[in-house]
Amino acid sequence: MGRTVCEAVAADPDLVVCAAVDPSAVGEQIEGVEVSEHLHAFADAGCDAVVDFTVAAVARNALPWLAMHGIHAVVGTTGFTADDIEVFESAFGADDGPNCLIAPNFAISAVLMMRFAEMAAPFFDTAEVIELHHDRKIDAPSGTAVTTVERMAAAREHDFDPDPTVEEVYPGARGGAGPRGIRAHAVRMRGMVAHQEVILGATGQTLTIRQDSYDRHSFMPGVLLACRRIAEVPGLTRSLDPFL
Repeated sequence: MGRTVCEAVAADPDLVVCAAVDPSAVGEQIEGVEVSEHLHAFADAGCDAVVDFTVAAVARNALPWLAMHGIHAVVGTTGFTADDIEVFESAFGADDGPNCLIAPNFAISAVLMMRFAEMAAPFFDTAEVIELHHDRKIDAPSGTAVTTVERMAAAREHDFDPDPTVEEVYPGARGGAGPRGIRAHAVRMRGMVAHQEVILGATGQTLTIRQDSYDRHSFMPGVLLACRRIAEVPGLTRSLDPFL
């Protein structure tokens, strides 16, 4: 993802890659930029915004540092806790300070999928989410699935119908239960990139909302949009919706 972001930014006539940081790639170059292992490379290069596609353990330290140095953050990393979000809200909370976007998914189709699921949630009796990702993804369910479940739950006044299962032959076969009783299932499969289905059911009918990202370039229009507009959206934002 990091290399794809660098390529997309370099190809955009309005944006410039001014620094790259990756401890595992020291000594390499990405789009002609020397890769550093130290965050201060961003400040030294005069970066306006930093795109973070790392892991939660790295971003927990990086985001407050960026805020302290007045640098906007566009974040595709997932797995943050409620305490993490509270820290980020405080770090990026100054009226005249830098801003931060944390988005579970930058694909426009995924943003719309979450919105459509949120709109449909009040009208059905049962709902489940199935997310499918490549075999190197370490967290489950995905940030997109968690956000989808949370938004669907918030759109309802009552829980979905209870799960009828009384015995799981294979423990975990029914997935994990989120708010309002929405079940989430995670598939990790070689050959996939990022995919999700939301299935909603009522008497005699179902609605399936599916989104597929077949290539990491599917995320780039959203990333570039966020880079261009991050200075205009104050504080901490937790979805790409306000940028569209």
